[in-house]
Amino acid sequence: MTHSRRLAALATLGLLAMTAVWGSTFVLIKDVVARMPVADFLAVRFAIAALAMLALFARPVLRLGRRQILRGLLLGVVYGVGQLLQTWGLALIAPSVSGFATGMYVVFTPILAMLLLRQRMAGVVWLAVLLSAGGLALLSLNGVSVDLGVWLTLAAAALYALHIVGLGQWSRQGEAFGLSAVQMVAIAVVCLLATAPHGPVLPPDRSAWLAVLYMALVAGAGAMLMQTWAQSHLPATRAAIVMTTEPVFAAMFAVLLGSDVLTWRMLLGGGLILAAMYLVELMPRRGGELPAEAVHHEV
Repeated sequence: MTHSRRLAALATLGLLAMTAVWGSTFVLIKDVVARMPVADFLAVRFAIAALAMLALFARPVLRLGRRQILRGLLLGVVYGVGQLLQTWGLALIAPSVSGFATGMYVVFTPILAMLLLRQRMAGVVWLAVLLSAGGLALLSLNGVSVDLGVWLTLAAAALYALHIVGLGQWSRQGEAFGLSAVQMVAIAVVCLLATAPHGPVLPPDRSAWLAVLYMALVAGAGAMLMQTWAQSHLPATRAAIVMTTEPVFAAMFAVLLGSDVLTWRMLLGGGLILAAMYLVELMPRRGGELPAEAVHHEV
C-alpha cells in the first residue's frame, strides 16, 4: 500500500470515528434542547469549542496566512448557517425525516462539485450516491410530506454539501489545526448572532453542562479537526458518502441504549450505506486509481 493510500485509509477511519461520535449525540441533544432553546444550545456549544481550539491552536492559526483565514471564516459561516437551518427545520418535522433530509448532502455534494469545480464523476460514484440515498430513506422515512421544515433542512443539507466541497478544495496537509479553529470561531459567531438580542441562555443544570461540554469538545472541536484533516486526503464526494454512516451509528446507539428496536429497515438501510462505502473505498483501489474527482484543483 502506497503512502497516499495509507493516508486515505486513515482518513476514512477518522471520518467513521467522527460519524460514530455524531451518532452518539442524538440522545444527548434531544434531552438538552428539551430544557434550553435550540439556538442558545448551539451558541454555547460552539463558543466553548471555539475558545478551546483558539487556546490550543493559536500558533497554527497565525501561520495560516490571510487567504486561508478568510477561507476558513467563509467555510465556518456556511456550516454555522447550515446548523441553524437544520435545527429550525427539526423543530417543525420528525427527527427521522430531518435525518433523511440532512443526509441528502450525499446527493448535493457531487452535483456541486460538478457545477462549481467542473469535476467529472466516475459511474461507480453515482451508484454509491444512489445506494446511500436509498439507505437513508429506508433508515429514516415512513412517508413524508414536503413542508417548510423539510425545505429548511434540505437547504441545510445543500450548505453542508457546499462546506464539504469547499473544505475538500481548500484543506491543506499540515493546516488542519489552524483551519479547524478558524472555522469554529465563525460557527460560534453565527450561532451567537442567532440568539440576539438577549444573548445565549446557559445550560440549566450539571447534566446539561456535561452534555454540552461533550458536544462542544468531542463532537464539535474534535469532529471539525478530524473532518478538516481527513478532507485534505480524500475527495469531497467520497468523504460525503463515508459521512452518511451517521444515521447507521445513530440507529445502532438507539438500539444498544434501549430507546429503539432493531428492524429490517435498519438492517437493509444500513447495509445499502455500507455497500456504498465499499464501492467508493475499495473498488478504485482494485482498478489501480481513484475516480476523476480525486484530483484537487486550485481555486
